[in-house]
Formats: sequence, C-alpha cells, structure tokens
Amino acid sequence: MALIQEPRMDLTFKEVWAALMELRESQKETDRLVRESREETDRILRESREETDRKMKETADQIKETDRILRESQKETDRKMKETAQKIGSLGSRIGELIEHLTASNLLEEFKKQNYVFAYSSRNFQVKDTNNRILAEIDILLENNEYAMAVEVKSLLTLSDVSDHIKRLETLRRYRDIAQYGRKYLGSVAGALIEDTARDFALKNGIYVIEHPGETVRILAPERVRAW
Repeated sequence: MALIQEPRMDLTFKEVWAALMELRESQKETDRLVRESREETDRILRESREETDRKMKETADQIKETDRILRESQKETDRKMKETAQKIGSLGSRIGELIEHLTASNLLEEFKKQNYVFAYSSRNFQVKDTNNRILAEIDILLENNEYAMAVEVKSLLTLSDVSDHIKRLETLRRYRDIAQYGRKYLGSVAGALIEDTARDFALKNGIYVIEHPGETVRILAPERVRAW
C-alpha cells in the first residue's frame, strides 16, 4: 500500500519563488495556447463566413439570372400567346361571318316551310333607345307586318348563348312596347356546332333551332313557339 506523502512545511523562499515563476510561465503558455486557439477559431469562422457569403452571393446572382431568364421567357410566351389569340380571334370572326352568311342566305326560304313569310331581312341590327344607346344587337332580323324573328348565330352554340338570346328577346319586347310596335317577336338560334343541352334548352323555351347539316340550313321547331 502506497503511503501518501505529506506536503513539506519547511519550503524555502527560493523554492516557493521558483514554483511561482514556473506557475507564471505555465499560465503564459496556457494563455498563449488559448489565444492561438481563439485566433485560429476566429480565422476559421471568418473564412467560413466569407465562403458562406461568397456562395450566398453566387446563389443570389444565379437566382437573379434565373428570374431574368424566366421573365424574358414569360414575356416571349405572353407575346406568342397574344399573337395566337389574335390569329384565332380573327379566324373565329371569319368563321362566324361565314356561318352567318350561310344562315342568312337560306332563312327566308326555310322559314316559308314553317309558314312564316318574311318580307325583310337585316344583318347586325341594332336596337337603340331614344338616347341612341344600344340596347341589343341582332345578328339577323327577319320581319313582316306581324312577326319579327331575331336570330342569334354562333360557330358553337352553347347553353349560355341561348340564355343570353332569351334576355335579348326580352329587351326587344321592352323596346317594342316603348316604340308601340305591334309585331310579335320570335326567337331563333343557329350554330355550325350545337351543344345538345343548348338545343334542348332552346326548344323547351319555344325558340327555333337552326342547324347546318351541309351547305343549307335545317330548322327545328319547338312544340310550342314562344312569342315575346
């Protein structure tokens, strides 16, 4: 069993001073090591921050460049879409004019088969009030002394087109009352293509449906014709 050596109580001043000097040098070395360690840590952190900042700047520059490319690409896409829409709109307008022309050229004869003899046919007829404000626009208006047939022509006839035409006929009715015209207003809708729901809705509401099976038109009459 090892014996614990008791500390010496008879140290001389010289020995104590030497121990203190040794402790001071040891403390200096410790401080130097701590300082160097701190400086190295600061250097590593500084370089790490600089590298992080550099990478963040590169990333920001890349994001900015990507945004610029996307923005320019979007502008080009918008321009092309606008050009395409204009071309489609122009083509759609021409198709609509052609269908309207084909419809108008056969209507008087075809409505004779429905026992309507119209003396007048107007295209793009505008209904205006006493202040010259346009109340409604009719693609084709057929007239005689007793009836006026308002025809709406679409390249594709939808349910909403029929609903809009019913509102148009109601406007015509109000105009007729203001102008004290004695004619009854009838409604027709025409389309190169006609949705089934639009056809059924029109016939159910007493409106004639004009189809284009070929170069001529075919008129479908509702069971009960509605007059406005």
